[in-house]
Amino acid sequence: MQALGGTLVVDFTRYLPGAFASRELQRHGARVVRVEQPGGDPMRLTSPEWYDALNAGKESVVVELPGDGDFARALLERADVILESFRPGVATRLGIGPDAASARAVYCSLTGFGLGGEHEQTAGHDLNYVGWAGLLEDTAPALPPVQAADLAAGALGAVTEVLAALLERERTGRGAHVVVSMTHGALELAPGSPVLTHGFACYSIYACADGRHLTVGALEPKFFQRLCALLDQPELAAHQYDGEQRDLKSALAQVFANRPLEHWLRLFEGEDVCVGPVATRAEAAVEFGTPSSRCAAATGEHTAKWQRELGL
Repeated sequence: MQALGGTLVVDFTRYLPGAFASRELQRHGARVVRVEQPGGDPMRLTSPEWYDALNAGKESVVVELPGDGDFARALLERADVILESFRPGVATRLGIGPDAASARAVYCSLTGFGLGGEHEQTAGHDLNYVGWAGLLEDTAPALPPVQAADLAAGALGAVTEVLAALLERERTGRGAHVVVSMTHGALELAPGSPVLTHGFACYSIYACADGRHLTVGALEPKFFQRLCALLDQPELAAHQYDGEQRDLKSALAQVFANRPLEHWLRLFEGEDVCVGPVATRAEAAVEFGTPSSRCAAATGEHTAKWQRELGL
């Protein structure tokens, strides 16, 4: 579905959240221009494969601010959507703040803490934001495997706000300045119960005999009963929601530790038990990935083209 066909997105962001957000807008038909600093987005060096995955098909122009302000403002005037991730106030000082955009543009500021609060000017990245938001309380000092603040609270939060503002523009003809706080958004993701980190045996990860792991998410009694029956442990089903879960979890752990992962996957194939593997990233990519050999544009590849188009 190309619902955003004919929409121009100008992306001034750096690193992950903005690139992911503009990739999602691009996926729905938007034309995306990445405005990079001389030398390019730092993510080109820190994570080149991911950079290519998120930026393939986008155009790249190099703008050095504030010196190339006329170029930047010409892009802003043309844009339907602007994404920026500077600390509050920096975009305005550089001459590319909300006031420099068209009145019909949706201007989205991706921030760590929003506007006006105690931490407005505090520097941070995903790990800091999820720490402030309380998401690491039960898992620290382990690092989270996914950037929840960057991707969910930040990128997808921005996409939601931008799409809503574009719908409003269809009715009123007016653009908007929307502000996304990755910390506030991450707080909304904090679990309200202990199920994920120190909860039920029927919702846990178990080691197999070969060192691989199995995920069990059999929350509904019918799924857990079938699981226990297949394990030849039907008596365990009656203890699914006992107040003390330690013995049940230990019993299941002993059973799963007796056979390799492949044995359990064969046993449960076709059964309604909510069980699966802890796959490697390579395994997951083979089964669920979308192969792509496309690369992101070279830094500044489209600078001259846009300068000509804007009459600069």
